[in-house]
Amino acid sequence: MTSKKTIKAAFESMMFVWGEPLDAKVAAEVFNIDFKEAYGYFKELEKEYEQEGRGIRIIETEKKFQFATASENNEYIERLCTPSKEKRLSQAALEVLAIIAYKQPVTKGEIESIRGIKCDRVIEGLTKKVLICEVGRSGGIGRPILYGTTFEFLQNFGYKTLDELPDIEDIENAVQNEEELSNLDFQQISLDINEG
Repeated sequence: MTSKKTIKAAFESMMFVWGEPLDAKVAAEVFNIDFKEAYGYFKELEKEYEQEGRGIRIIETEKKFQFATASENNEYIERLCTPSKEKRLSQAALEVLAIIAYKQPVTKGEIESIRGIKCDRVIEGLTKKVLICEVGRSGGIGRPILYGTTFEFLQNFGYKTLDELPDIEDIENAVQNEEELSNLDFQQISLDINEG
């Protein structure tokens, strides 16, 4: 015969994985025990969790039991679940991202040639945000790194494939003309990123 301690421990595990309130009747059937016995074990667990002041409690609704957070911890849970600060990409980051998106695979030298300015830090930042990545090496002198956009880039900006990027005939001129560059859909989307 299965011990009371084992059954109560199993009930905890079952509540954890069930994903919705666990009916005491269903739990009783699993162990082939009487409903009243199973219900009593759940009530004991409920009392134990409350008496010990745990952060997780067991609550009952119509003879069904589930885990819930202790109400006194709501403030901390809200702090944890508050969305990370929203931060827009800088104009420089948007320019580099646009160049890579439309000309990939592309080297840092080619990007800098289009922008007319160094972009080491911008590339490093976009790589850290997993919007771009190294996709190989050029066959040119020194075999420079080639950059391309990532799957995360597509996800963040709501594209399924690169073919869905807005049409733009001349990315070089668009980068020089901020108004035209601002017409790119992905420019206007803010990314949720953790600061710090």
